[in-house]
Amino acid sequence: MKIIVVGATGTIGKHITAALQKEHEVITAGSKSGDLQVDITSPESIERFYEQAGKFDALVSATGSAYFGPLNTMKDSDFRVGINSKLMGQVNLVLTGQHYVNHKGSFTLTSGILSEDPIVLGANLSAVNGAINSFVKSVAVEIDNGVRINAVSPGVFEESPDYFPYFAGHIPVKMDRVTQAYIKSVLGALTGQVIEVY
Repeated sequence: MKIIVVGATGTIGKHITAALQKEHEVITAGSKSGDLQVDITSPESIERFYEQAGKFDALVSATGSAYFGPLNTMKDSDFRVGINSKLMGQVNLVLTGQHYVNHKGSFTLTSGILSEDPIVLGANLSAVNGAINSFVKSVAVEIDNGVRINAVSPGVFEESPDYFPYFAGHIPVKMDRVTQAYIKSVLGALTGQVIEVY
């Protein structure tokens, strides 16, 4: 398979890339690194990115920023960080990518536990993650050409101890489990699912 991993050098992306490269052609992508560069906040950049990548069998999105901070000082511009990047960036990877993906190909997006289990300072992430999950479920109903779409929704990673104080009582998840959730989405048969790794 020809698989694109957007965010390939990130915390999750590097593990997904390493796992998929064992048996598949993987094209790595990022904002400043990888085989191809893409700014997911720019629909024009996404279009150019797909023109360069050409037809593909699967796309994994392990990218997207959001605002992490207190509600009582949050402004419209803060909230739009998550909307413009993690939400619309991934949405546009699908809206444009649907015209480049091969028959029976797939998209795998990334949301997160805060859609179901919110924490202090995480309002933007909770809203964006929930929207991604809903988008995936609705797209699966009408996307053409036998294409599948899922989201992986992980908890806080063992590899990210700096975040542990914000996730009191949460059990950190092993990266191997998270990686396997992406493998399940890419190589399995699921569609319209939120694969939770908590």
